[in-house]
Amino acid sequence: MAMNRILVVDDDPNIIELVKMRLESAGYEVTAAQKEEDAIDAVKAEPVDLCLFDLMLENQDGISLMESVHAITPDVPTIILTAHGTIETAVEAMRKGAYGYLTKPFEPRDLLAQIERALEHRRLNSEIKRLKGLVEERFDFANIVARSAKMRSVLDVVTRIAKLDSTVHVQGESGTGKELIAKAIHLASDRKDQNFVALNCAALPESLLESELFGHEKGAFTGAVKTTKGLFTQAHGGTLFLDEIGDMPLATQSKLLRALQERQFYPVGSQAPVEVDVRVIVATNKDLQEQVKKGLFRDDLFYRIHVIPIYLPPLRERKEDILPLADHFLKKCIVQMKRDVKAIAPEALRKMMLHDWPGNVRELENSIEYAVAMTQKDTITEDYVLPTKNIMREEEKSSTQDRAPATDEMIKPLKDARDAFERDYLVQVLALTEGNVSQAAKLAGKYRADFYDLLKKHQLKVDEFKKVKPAYTI
Repeated sequence: MAMNRILVVDDDPNIIELVKMRLESAGYEVTAAQKEEDAIDAVKAEPVDLCLFDLMLENQDGISLMESVHAITPDVPTIILTAHGTIETAVEAMRKGAYGYLTKPFEPRDLLAQIERALEHRRLNSEIKRLKGLVEERFDFANIVARSAKMRSVLDVVTRIAKLDSTVHVQGESGTGKELIAKAIHLASDRKDQNFVALNCAALPESLLESELFGHEKGAFTGAVKTTKGLFTQAHGGTLFLDEIGDMPLATQSKLLRALQERQFYPVGSQAPVEVDVRVIVATNKDLQEQVKKGLFRDDLFYRIHVIPIYLPPLRERKEDILPLADHFLKKCIVQMKRDVKAIAPEALRKMMLHDWPGNVRELENSIEYAVAMTQKDTITEDYVLPTKNIMREEEKSSTQDRAPATDEMIKPLKDARDAFERDYLVQVLALTEGNVSQAAKLAGKYRADFYDLLKKHQLKVDEFKKVKPAYTI
């Protein structure tokens, strides 16, 4: 690991020599300067990790020098050395961006301790910025594949409304990327530095949904052993994303409407209202106007949330996006799974273009992930795109050199083929995670509750995939 480089500036050569000796013995690389112009030249010539400036220099003060250095490298922490009579000025230096100050004479251990804290502070800030950059890269508009005119139109709307605080209603089939669009809106808004909080309204029973949204007081109900903040409070200053709002019970809809209208709510069991500043984005795969006609969704809530509607077209209506999406997911899977797969064969691409993708982008991503995991070659062939149980059986037969000729039985109805693929995929994910449902749901890109529904649908038992533990240990 490279040594941290520290720039020391003092017009007293004796102090420079003493500090340099202490720092070098502690493992730091030191660049020293007595004149301000030499210090600026040193910063321009090579990056520094920390600056140590005397407050009173020959031609200017250390605060001015710090500001000149920050104009070149804004993130470098600076510690000011000062005499007892100028502590007030040193505090002013901290207001202007200094990390800290030390009064002369100082103990070497105090100097080293403050340097270590300043460098750790810088490291943490750099890590935060790096992680934030990864999030923005993941959800930036440039990384939303949109070659088709329909998706470009969607992103145009997103760009124009992101800075507003109006409620957004994203409507689209399952797997079209509604949460991805919601996060893109958040990251393009003035709220991007605050929380993005998401909730799948279909994943919780009515008895828990209200508490999850608004929080509850200790003792509000059986099991409420402590006061808990709800998602509205957690999203204060940021964005709250309510997915599958069409599945929200009517009783909770009424309370949500009041919270949206008044920008305040009562936690369960509380008599004191809580005020929040939240931008709300909702999403559903249902036609809410039809739900209103059927009495399943409140009309007043519909008009409250249906301020800026965004319709996400299904993948079958934007087939121009299929190939670039497949290429995007292929590159992603190659990195994540560390597989040496270079391309998708033309016949496999043709098969993807002919498919209707009822599961939309999520189904396409899962299909590519399956293909990358199963292929034994550097090119994905059509056999591994949208596989069925019959394909798996044929692979097993081929290993015994007893392949039967193809028959009409190989062709299944679309629903059966999709169910077969879905079940096989679940089996592989559960086997990979040894029956850990949380990890399996995360790999599948599903909410935990939704993942359990899929297991129930295909009659899969988690215990069958758990690693057998020994009866005793030595």
